[in-house]
Amino acid sequence: MARRIPESELIINSDGSVFHLHIRPDQLGDVVFLVGDQGRVSYFLPFFDSVECEGSSREFHWATGMFGGKRVTALSTGIGTDNIDIVMTELDACANVDFATREVKPEHKTLKILRIGTCGAIQPEVPIGSYILSHISIGCDGLLNWYENRDSIALLDFEEAFKKHVGWDRHLPDPYFVRASQEIIDRFADCTVMGMTISASGFYGPQGRVVRQGLAMPNMLEDFESFEFKGYKITNFEMEGSALAGMAAKLGHEAATLCLAIAHRYHRDANTDYHSRMRELVSLALKRMTD
Repeated sequence: MARRIPESELIINSDGSVFHLHIRPDQLGDVVFLVGDQGRVSYFLPFFDSVECEGSSREFHWATGMFGGKRVTALSTGIGTDNIDIVMTELDACANVDFATREVKPEHKTLKILRIGTCGAIQPEVPIGSYILSHISIGCDGLLNWYENRDSIALLDFEEAFKKHVGWDRHLPDPYFVRASQEIIDRFADCTVMGMTISASGFYGPQGRVVRQGLAMPNMLEDFESFEFKGYKITNFEMEGSALAGMAAKLGHEAATLCLAIAHRYHRDANTDYHSRMRELVSLALKRMTD
């Protein structure tokens, strides 16, 4: 007999939508684009052939429409891996839980999920304006460690080499390394930088920024930049990709993170006038994910 998921574990609103996202299973496309900023959902709409439905709740704004004959959803997540925990759990529930019976469906549905965001580059040879696809995401947030069998999808040899190289502080959560979907990597291989990306649990200290407080690992930027293992170097910082890669791998979805570099930590400069370049990335992502 299938397990019935209690109301307290998966809250379904009175309109049949999932609790935080306020989206119903019938409103979700098979291809999902995640963005941090609510306003960035509007970047997708001019490219859609038609807009089917749209909704919002808190920082979660979404729209579903048609593009190139495919049904796609653009969804804002807000900032941080804690929000990705909500987003991935509720998207998976929409795809794989029968909301009427509260039981997992016998046939698994695989979503294709691409996060499109901004990031800070670390390596000197990766210029501002680059599109960096995270082939491997490094979670410094600890989220995946709350779930069973995290080692089954983690790159344990990378983890150990990284902790040793940087002198990982014992007060910090154990980092985890997760590969992105190879199927999505292949779609963008010819137009992106191969990335190994730090997903930080904050914007300032966790990314090595010093304003009024010092750092637990004062040399972290230099140590991250110099880390190399099996042909991979750490290319950039962002704040959500590790949770997306980890939860997608655990839940059986194809997912990856693709970021526009708008700051450079090595060269210590930034570009805040990046919106036209981001719209170009949205157009590229729509075409590559639906062809």
